[in-house]
Amino acid sequence: MRSRITMFMLTGVSLLLGALVGAGPAQAAAAASRSAAAPSRAADVPAEFGTDWHDPLTAGPPVRRPHGKSCRVTLAEAQFRDFTPYEGGYAPPGGCGDRWGKVVLRLDGKVKGRQFDRLGYLHVGGVEIFRTSTPEPSPDGIEWSVEKDVTRYSDTFRRAQDVEMLIGNVVDDTYTGVIDVKVTLTFYASADGGRATTPDRVSTPGHAPPLDRAPTPDRVLTLAGGATLTTPRNSERIVAEVYATGSGGGCEEYWYLTVPDGAPYSCTADQGPYREVQIKVDGRLAGIATPFPTVWTGGWSNPFLWYVVPGPRAFDIKPIEYDLTPFAGILDDGRPHRVEVSVVGVPEGQAGWSTPVNVLVWQDARRAHVTGGLTVHESGDLANASTYRPGSEHRVDTQGAHRLTVAGYVDTSHGRVTTTVVRSLANDSAHRWTDGESTDSLAATWTDDASVTVDGRGPARTTRTHRTYTMDGTTTVGADDRLRTVLTLGDRAAVVETRGGRRTGWSRLDDTYTGDATFTVNVPRDQRHAVAATGERYRVHGSNGCYDRSLTTVQGVLTEERDRC
Repeated sequence: MRSRITMFMLTGVSLLLGALVGAGPAQAAAAASRSAAAPSRAADVPAEFGTDWHDPLTAGPPVRRPHGKSCRVTLAEAQFRDFTPYEGGYAPPGGCGDRWGKVVLRLDGKVKGRQFDRLGYLHVGGVEIFRTSTPEPSPDGIEWSVEKDVTRYSDTFRRAQDVEMLIGNVVDDTYTGVIDVKVTLTFYASADGGRATTPDRVSTPGHAPPLDRAPTPDRVLTLAGGATLTTPRNSERIVAEVYATGSGGGCEEYWYLTVPDGAPYSCTADQGPYREVQIKVDGRLAGIATPFPTVWTGGWSNPFLWYVVPGPRAFDIKPIEYDLTPFAGILDDGRPHRVEVSVVGVPEGQAGWSTPVNVLVWQDARRAHVTGGLTVHESGDLANASTYRPGSEHRVDTQGAHRLTVAGYVDTSHGRVTTTVVRSLANDSAHRWTDGESTDSLAATWTDDASVTVDGRGPARTTRTHRTYTMDGTTTVGADDRLRTVLTLGDRAAVVETRGGRRTGWSRLDDTYTGDATFTVNVPRDQRHAVAATGERYRVHGSNGCYDRSLTTVQGVLTEERDRC
């Protein structure tokens, strides 16, 4: 894709970390207006893109907010022109106590002119609470917002903290867009004055409604010096989260398109596109995961795909979660332990991935020291094979797979609790391209299956999560320099919870993006004659209810908003 196509991809998320973006509508009133709003008529749709289009939005659900008293704090307010981070301070809100029913982060942004998509992060007290990417602006300017439930970081918010935020950007005579953002936290007082709750196993899929619920973590930790972890000695549950993103201007921005060495393609990576994010404790493999194949808002060579509706997760990048509770008996000895994150498949010595780590800890309030041990550690062989087939149409077929089982126990004040974690990954992709990369296509599927069983407090509880990510697209450049991209992306997950073998909750998520966009390359912006039809349908249903919303756009005009639940 590089000779005629990939050059457009590299200019997108090409600068280290940088951007906050937002996704759409936020609350019940907005949901009501969505249902009532009449779709735009065909007469309102221009023949091609103009200098303005609808503000970016997504079909995902708004953050649920409790009723009652709330307090708001401004966390950051800045204009990003370069790679200078915003630095400020945070103080807990007055008037809402220090035990909150929910904490909601909101970013409001605006930008106009010409600018690429940028990646961004937000740290409070060294804890990464938000990672995002920005939309590319129209000449007339766009505004957007994004909300995120950050209740799990309540421990961090109870004390005054330093704040750091960065949206790495370049502003000059060509790229004129200054990224202007404001970030707030809204705290909702707990109705009973007790502890807030978060999903029991933390990792219910995407934005799916939580199933069983448990108290928020007692502690939120970061790695000392970026490499060592010392947990409280009475930790009885430990979950690591990693905000893993391939970025930085090289081929790892679109790692899923890389090919093995020797194949005639613009982006090579040793053995090919298989990627796996691993976490180790004292050198021992403790968790494996499939990274989500995020497509940034300049991705697949065609920014017109993303001007209004971004790809799944582009505006709210979800952390990968690893249940490290089987290692609690080892980590609870009061000593620092080495924790390392690495990405399988990245060529040695090559940059391109950011993997900051937070560690969430639940403590045994009735015991000063919890003991335990690791009882099972079974790592299967990692399968990673990419086969190149030359011809008038070049082709690389990739199959990858890995499985890890770990189990351990902790002796708590309420008895011995054993946690068993099983994770199984798989990837199957077919990448085809022609000489000069004037045609480039990919059909890929990734699966990430996890099972967590907790046994020791009544009947055993098991949470099974099946995640599936899909990408099916083709970009072509014709003799007339018309570039066309047709693409479908899928983010799906199914969760089932059982207790004593009986199902107690379930949830299914299906977030699907479709796009078809064409424009003329190698000409000034006002001569591109771009057209595009894009859409997203976000569906989640289960034991906690139903949400089903779809969006459709044509030439940057929002032509349909539809709610089905």
